[in-house]
Amino acid sequence: MSEPPAQGGEWRPIADQIAVNVKNFIDGVDALARGGGDETVPMLLLEVSQILLAGAQLGASRDVILPGNWEPEVGDDPDLDALRTGLSVRLAEVDEYAEVFDPYADTSCLPFRISDDVAALAADLIHGLKHYQAGRSLEALWWWQYSYFNHWGTHGGAALRALHAVIAHASLDCLSSGGLFILGGFHPPRPPRIRGVPPPVPPGDPLWGSGGLCQARERNVGSGSP
Repeated sequence: MSEPPAQGGEWRPIADQIAVNVKNFIDGVDALARGGGDETVPMLLLEVSQILLAGAQLGASRDVILPGNWEPEVGDDPDLDALRTGLSVRLAEVDEYAEVFDPYADTSCLPFRISDDVAALAADLIHGLKHYQAGRSLEALWWWQYSYFNHWGTHGGAALRALHAVIAHASLDCLSSGGLFILGGFHPPRPPRIRGVPPPVPPGDPLWGSGGLCQARERNVGSGSP
């Protein structure tokens, strides 16, 4: 990506682009917190992935420097309790996970929550969005870049890994003998499959039913698999 000057209007296109990504993320996670249903995990994986792509663009840029190295006030921090609580309810079975905070400086395993991570992302992004909406695109870009390195990039990366793990387990573990306890409740183990005889499909099961992850996996394996 070409590097814009440290000051001036050439920063504006990048700020405009990041602002759109930020608005989409805030709207998306707010909708999921208010009623994501069984799609909360996959849609949250998508939202976090997309905003981290915007963060990677900031990370690949050279440092944004404010004139005088001073940040104007933006007002009080946003109240994100409803967002955090809503996500924690919808992610109740998978919200808590373990993560290494810094793989180079601190390799101890620490407890994290996806709902806290998403709220941390939202808080940092909204802070920069206030600068942008006040006509201070350079300040917005500086804040988004600085907080990406210092805070929300870490939480976003940790949440992405956790969400990926949930989706991966849902796809790869659904045929295990122990059943599956994610994505909307406990799913009992599938009956043993007899060669040439399709197994019964429990009615209404979101993972085993038509178009579910398990059936998709079986189609990929092939009809000759035991």
